[in-house]
Amino acid sequence: MLSLNPWIIALILNSFLITIAWILPKKLLTPLGYLNAWVLGVLVWGTLGWRGYTVVMFYFLVGSAVTKIGMAEKEAAGIAEKRSGMRGPENVWGSALTATICALMTIFFDSPLQELLILGYVASFATKLSDTSASEVGKAYGKSTFLITTLKPVPKGTEGAISLEGTVAGMVASIAIAMIAYLLGMINPWGIICCIVAAFIATNIESLIGATLQEQWQFLTNEVVNFVNTTIGAIVAIIMAWVWTI
Repeated sequence: MLSLNPWIIALILNSFLITIAWILPKKLLTPLGYLNAWVLGVLVWGTLGWRGYTVVMFYFLVGSAVTKIGMAEKEAAGIAEKRSGMRGPENVWGSALTATICALMTIFFDSPLQELLILGYVASFATKLSDTSASEVGKAYGKSTFLITTLKPVPKGTEGAISLEGTVAGMVASIAIAMIAYLLGMINPWGIICCIVAAFIATNIESLIGATLQEQWQFLTNEVVNFVNTTIGAIVAIIMAWVWTI
């Protein structure tokens, strides 16, 4: 019966939070988005407890706040996120599917593989928050944006565009979420470095995909690219940590 406790807590807590979120006039997710976020929250708490839940909540709240930066200007320019930044189920799983897989796999493995999967969980969210921050800050405050493949100037919001302001914001975001995970005892100091490096590499690969493949291949929606991006971030961090321990 004790083994069920985390799942019972997960069901009660997430049901309570979703009810509150549903009542509040300011919505961060669509109705189906909230339903899928409830599933995500239950799975994360059930597998990784309050520490893992804190990381995903930090990502969600900061990511939502960053999306709102300069919203009026971005909407006027036609480069804002759809639905004024409200996330749907496709956004929930595009951002969190990799992390959820890592979290669920921790059930089946002991140390040291379990620690590597937890690192992958953190790194995937560090990658996504880095990507979101770089994109949204770059669109709002980027003075000059360049295509990552040619470094030629391009309009804000162009797929594969990068900016100094966005790049710095992305690095700060990955540092923040890695530090949160470290303070929670989920990763060690080397894990912080792994998350930051992995997020930087994966975010730039995401920009390369956007500049070269995304418009050519219709199946590469933003959500699919987000899944690829976060998966690369998790894998790079895991490989770095594994090599360090050899």
